[in-house]
Amino acid sequence: MITVHHLEHSRSQRVLWLLEELGVPYAVRRYPRDPKTRLAPPELRAVHPLGKSPVIDDDGRVVAETGAIVEYLIERHGGAALIPPAGTDDRLRYTYWLHFAEGSAMPVLVMTLIFGRIKAAAPWVIRPVARMISDRVMGSYLDPQRVAHLDLMEAELTRGPWFAGEAFTAADVMMSFPVEAATARGGLGERPQLVAWLARIHARPAYQAALAKGGPYAYA
Repeated sequence: MITVHHLEHSRSQRVLWLLEELGVPYAVRRYPRDPKTRLAPPELRAVHPLGKSPVIDDDGRVVAETGAIVEYLIERHGGAALIPPAGTDDRLRYTYWLHFAEGSAMPVLVMTLIFGRIKAAAPWVIRPVARMISDRVMGSYLDPQRVAHLDLMEAELTRGPWFAGEAFTAADVMMSFPVEAATARGGLGERPQLVAWLARIHARPAYQAALAKGGPYAYA
């Protein structure tokens, strides 16, 4: 039996969703965030040294990092499901977007969140300087990067309904959190393909089942 160590309001929601899509039985161990720091509780360090989520335990085999977990689950439990055939152009697209989610999209969104918090929480003595630095970094780097990434995603979805072609795959599962986070932190703007894609994933029965099992999930 797979146990998912699941932090509320987090990227680990994707692991629950993937397991629902694959029809693999699993158990959920939920962890609340610290109400002040919004970080994971120290209990997660007993599961993995970094004390972060998601982590899965598959009968004693511990796997961390969302992308690694997704690849592991697809290889071990997916059969031919949710992955394009090897050697195809769609497989190459699948691999790219599977890793783009955490490798390119999320660092920009996390930095945007951090600089926003610096701007809001700086002591009053240095608040004007903190705001000036934050605004400059956001305006000169983070905002243009966010726009460029969203434009790339939008362009990809003009080629088909999903990120790896005509069929839904695990790449769409991975891409869900960056798109949801971007929606919460600035919106998708005039990008109808992304809006329609987001509506499609939210309507999937497996997505809804994962929400019911995972508990609170406010990606804002």
